[in-house]
Amino acid sequence: MTTPDSDFTIGIEEEYLLVDRDSLALAEAPEALMSACQSELQDQVAPEFLKCQIEIGTKVCATAAEAREDLKRLRACVSKHAAQFNLAPIAASCHPFSDWRDQHHTDKDRYNMLSTDLGGVVQRMLICGMHVHVGIGEPDRRIDLMNQLSYFLPHLLALSCSSPFWQGRDTGLDSYRLTVFDNLPRTGLPPRMDSFSEFERSVQVLVDLGVIQDSSKIWWDLRPSSKFPTLESRICDVQPRLEHTLMLAALTQALTRMLWRLATRNQRWRIYDTFLVAENRWRAQRYGTAEGLIDFGRGKIVSMSDLVEELFGLIEEDAEMFGSTAEITHASDIAANGPSSTRQRNAFQNAIDAGKSQQEALQDTVNHLIEEFHADL
Repeated sequence: MTTPDSDFTIGIEEEYLLVDRDSLALAEAPEALMSACQSELQDQVAPEFLKCQIEIGTKVCATAAEAREDLKRLRACVSKHAAQFNLAPIAASCHPFSDWRDQHHTDKDRYNMLSTDLGGVVQRMLICGMHVHVGIGEPDRRIDLMNQLSYFLPHLLALSCSSPFWQGRDTGLDSYRLTVFDNLPRTGLPPRMDSFSEFERSVQVLVDLGVIQDSSKIWWDLRPSSKFPTLESRICDVQPRLEHTLMLAALTQALTRMLWRLATRNQRWRIYDTFLVAENRWRAQRYGTAEGLIDFGRGKIVSMSDLVEELFGLIEEDAEMFGSTAEITHASDIAANGPSSTRQRNAFQNAIDAGKSQQEALQDTVNHLIEEFHADL
């Protein structure tokens, strides 16, 4: 069984927050920091919407193992240059205590236009995500796989949750990031479409009206990329630990290939109504891995540990083909013990139990995130 060489390659994009090493609050990236990173990494690093953010992107990689070396280099570079300004990067989707009102957006045409177009909604965008691109050369195949892969987006979200805190309080959600992001237009689960031409026609309606410039302003959880011949998963919170980023990328890659394999046998994954998949998306956003997801085929709520084991069975052949079985097995530990949101809450509670104030406990949580960022470098 062969595929075009470009199919099922992966690329990973991550957004980081920069914090002051003394106060542990958010801090703006000096121009010299960005210049130093860009001098070393060229177009693999860029400023983000807010001045306290920085974005990196790997090269096109065949496997998670290949992506590991590139991602490690990117993270290490950002950390090295940030340290020269008494700053540290963290890879969490929300900062535990800094206020969005205190942040300023980057002065670039693209971001100035966003600020103008989206008003007060975009001002609260103090959030970071991770995107996984999977190479799919044939446009109609991208749409067909998008329709099917959408079912698994809540599974990926549950494993990735890293944003339980917002402005100094526990929100009760494991991914508060989505609560903020979903206030933007053209977000959420992708609609079902029959062809790439239908996608293009739908986008063109908005372009012709002057509502958007191009499909890069379509911010669905899963979309055909506007720049590359890829299917781009955008559902996940960014991961404090590098190995967990690789797990999610490898899992996305293997799931996509598994669905393609079904097509080669004249089979496909059953497509459920977006209304039902959205219920699982909410469960993942609210509970992370703690309360399981709905198995619509069985008509019952199933634990995340059981769902992960079922996923392993579905993608075993694909994981072996990519040599990513070791990376994907991290999902079992997260399903059993919780994602980053659980670890952040544990760090906060341990500080409270040690007699620290709430603010000190929140600072300890940021220190925990700094340690996790550097754990695998």
